Amino acid sequence: MNTNIAMKIENLEKSFGVVDSKITVIKDANFSLNKGEFVALVAPSGAGKTTLLMMLGCVLEPTSGKITIGEKIVYDDKLLVKDDRALRRKKIGFIFQNHYLIPFLNIEENITLLPYQNNESPNVVKPRVKEIMDYLNMSDKMKSMPSELSGGQNQRIAIARALANNPDIILADEPTAALDKQRAISVIKMLKQITREKNVTIIMVTHDDRLLPYCDKVLSIKDKKIDIKENKK
Repeated sequence: MNTNIAMKIENLEKSFGVVDSKITVIKDANFSLNKGEFVALVAPSGAGKTTLLMMLGCVLEPTSGKITIGEKIVYDDKLLVKDDRALRRKKIGFIFQNHYLIPFLNIEENITLLPYQNNESPNVVKPRVKEIMDYLNMSDKMKSMPSELSGGQNQRIAIARALANNPDIILADEPTAALDKQRAISVIKMLKQITREKNVTIIMVTHDDRLLPYCDKVLSIKDKKIDIKENKK
């Protein structure tokens, strides 16, 4: 098995309804993503971007097919893991258009919440979070409240939260949609740097074609099919 593969998708399909009312959204999806790749997911509205992202994140169960994360088969025509929530907590990070930070917790508490839910020791978590915050140039904001930070700063904290459980894969659903062009480009450059330096695979849904040159691969959905192209270096 190729140990550099972060995720492999085989014959993945998602349909809703049954018989005459059956609607297929994704059909015969086949692709693999390597560790440390920054991947864009693009498609017209309603084409199934969020559906695919939620299947990749083991939030939405496919109709059929196979999903392998790292060396572990997690879905093969049925879910093969006993606790999908534990799988998400340990293997997958999420970044959304809105930061969704908990307003009554300070920044440190927001970031450490997930690792502590995984029963990790504070002796392990605190140095990791400090390293992440130093990396993002946000270490002076640990005791701040979300309301005290700007939109761009809160999105950085959302990135820190996604990294806090040492995930293999981060799924980002339009993480720059609420930002202006300058801040959007800054966040994208940061995400690309993270893939390289942390060896994390990031799959990002975006409608902004200006961001595509920063990505290693572009996944697109057309007529229910998935196409994947590598960007020229």
